Amino acid sequence: MNIVLIGYRGTGKTTIARKLGERLAMQVVSMDEEIVKRAGKPIPEIVKQSGWNHFRDLESDVAGDFAHRDGLIIDAGGGIVVRPENIESLKTNGLIFWLVADEETIISRIMYDRQRPSLSGTKSFVDEVSEILAERTPKYRAAADHIIDTAKNSVDEAVEAIIQIVSQDTAKPDRS
Repeated sequence: MNIVLIGYRGTGKTTIARKLGERLAMQVVSMDEEIVKRAGKPIPEIVKQSGWNHFRDLESDVAGDFAHRDGLIIDAGGGIVVRPENIESLKTNGLIFWLVADEETIISRIMYDRQRPSLSGTKSFVDEVSEILAERTPKYRAAADHIIDTAKNSVDEAVEAIIQIVSQDTAKPDRS
């Protein structure tokens, strides 16, 4: 079984994935890092040269590949929910945790991040975050097996909550 972390940028997916990996002695994989590795260029360059659709195609390929492996902690990109088939793939062998934080917390955490190009291209940073969160929240909710609030919980508390849920879930005879 895999542990899959989804959520908007700045909700703690990368940090929590690393801590979970240490605590559970599981391999941590980052979808964004794998996309960069496969494309041989950073995400802003992929998007600038080939567009968001090409990036999403690469993301879908990585999601499918990771779904066929076992024992991973998957740090999924914030837009993984844009294509329902990505979630279907990841759910085949994964328990999906939606990491949430309020808009103000997200903005404070990512306002200086330049590793991801604008999704709208025309809106202010704050307007874009608000718009994308509104658009994706129902998709995150539908995809999630469990929700962890990373604004109200410290990293260690979030990690502990995930470990508790995973240990309870794996103790069940059949997840389906």
